[in-house]
Amino acid sequence: MGQHSPQFGSVADVAKRLAEAGYLADDAIATTVFLADRLAKPLLVEGPAGVGKTELAKALATATGADLIRLQCYEGLDEARALYEWNYKKQLLRIQASAATASGESWDEVHDDIFTEEFLLARPLLTAIRRAEPTVLLIDETDKADVEVEGLLLEVLSDFQVTVPELGTIVASRRPIVVLTSNATRELSEALKRRCLYLALDYPSAEREREIVQAKVPDLAPKLAEQLVRTVRALRAMELKKSPSIAETLDWAHTLLALGLSTLDEAAVKSTLGVVLKHASDQERAATELRLN
Repeated sequence: MGQHSPQFGSVADVAKRLAEAGYLADDAIATTVFLADRLAKPLLVEGPAGVGKTELAKALATATGADLIRLQCYEGLDEARALYEWNYKKQLLRIQASAATASGESWDEVHDDIFTEEFLLARPLLTAIRRAEPTVLLIDETDKADVEVEGLLLEVLSDFQVTVPELGTIVASRRPIVVLTSNATRELSEALKRRCLYLALDYPSAEREREIVQAKVPDLAPKLAEQLVRTVRALRAMELKKSPSIAETLDWAHTLLALGLSTLDEAAVKSTLGVVLKHASDQERAATELRLN
């Protein structure tokens, strides 16, 4: 199943190193990350879009000095794109070259030659398993993939090995840290959930979001940061197509700084609302409820 060396000494160590990587983790996040690392379990992070699920995986890679390998899930994703496939064009060229040179090779010899490492295209899952260096494998937006892909993930995540019929079984020499994210657009299978530790992420509290803003945009005045977070939370309380993400809160902070604004008054909100709301209907609703018209 591959060697696993715990990366963190304690829950406090997780919080400290994630903070150094630019991710402010609360006790629940730090504890779950610590347990996932100590128990060598994949971590399933579920929550609405924009709450920092992907950023947690990126920060985890930075905090542990690991490379990030990302499998972006989508409808129609198959084994060839997730695990591996053969370089058919290169194989065809090899067959044609063999025929052109009249080398006398038998088909069995050519067949054995074209199903070798030279012709293998490793995709994210196989790439992560084969790496001997520290690796964080991010399986992003797992809920967007078809149910069949979950079966593949179950097989890979249970034994951390992959069987390529032409090459044999490839076993991880060093187990990657695995983070799966889900926006909860559909229920993931219980079998997949059983393999993982579960972390539910939601938008941070006002106090935590202020800390994030001031850590990421230190030049923003504390009073303006407080106004910004209060306004963002008011927007999230509305029935919008897409609520502002944490990243969009930070974009708004950078926007206010770039414009040299010292307060987030009605005029400032109205002129910069497109930074955080990307649907015309959302902007109209916000303008009405915030009385910007």
